[in-house]
Amino acid sequence: MLPARQEAELGLNREDENSLIVLKLGGSVITEKERNLTPNLNSIDRLAREIAEANVKGLMIVHGGGSYGHPLAKQYNIKEGYKDASQIEGLLKTHQTMLELNKLVVDSLIYHNIAAFSVAPSSCVVTKAGRIKTFYDDALRMFLKTGFVPVLFGDTVLDTEIGFTILSGDQLVATLATEFNATKLVFGVDVDGLYTTDPKADASAQLISNTTFEELKKMMPKIRGSKTTDVTGGMLGKVLEIINMMNASIQVIIVNAIREGNIYKALRGEKVVGTIIREE
Repeated sequence: MLPARQEAELGLNREDENSLIVLKLGGSVITEKERNLTPNLNSIDRLAREIAEANVKGLMIVHGGGSYGHPLAKQYNIKEGYKDASQIEGLLKTHQTMLELNKLVVDSLIYHNIAAFSVAPSSCVVTKAGRIKTFYDDALRMFLKTGFVPVLFGDTVLDTEIGFTILSGDQLVATLATEFNATKLVFGVDVDGLYTTDPKADASAQLISNTTFEELKKMMPKIRGSKTTDVTGGMLGKVLEIINMMNASIQVIIVNAIREGNIYKALRGEKVVGTIIREE
């Protein structure tokens, strides 16, 4: 057990254990997505500072792969499962690069006095045909109860039907938010939220500030995936995972994490430009 003074310095807090926020930091925010294996160190540091300043009670963080995990996963076709022995090398490389990126994120969080603890999903999740089948979450629950901030990431995982696959950070956060009864799920992405069309390709695209899960289902045909290399579906993947957990009473907020202060505001419950998704 940490001494009381050290607990304070690290921001450990055992109050309100039933109140949890799950935060997803997109790979396009923490890496230079067009340049392989290139982190955005300035962004990582700023986000860690905003998270520290928000000082929320009960937090779990998941980050994407960006230019670390996605290119290798695509090159070796990891998501589709085991086809031949050449993929083993690709699976190992993909996992190792994600560990490297995760270390950068965790190191920055610790530097800003957050009790961040790295947790590799491959060590506690097994999927079936790409969907989470088994989740060994006892350690995560103890981390939270003790006051630590678990930091997970999109990872290579074993799969009971296809051997192995890619577990997206989006499927992971949706599962975590549901299983841990989170009150809020925050997506930090590289656009201001959900739009009527792709804002990077259509200047007339309009931001959807507020919507419901039912309305979101109706919008699905208009939402398109990322144009960059993203084996987990980009914005389309995020929306699908949100819909999959639509029976959960969780407030979902999508904000532009590239804009300074947005993650802080979203975590604190302050007014912020973005998309809020609710049950009704």
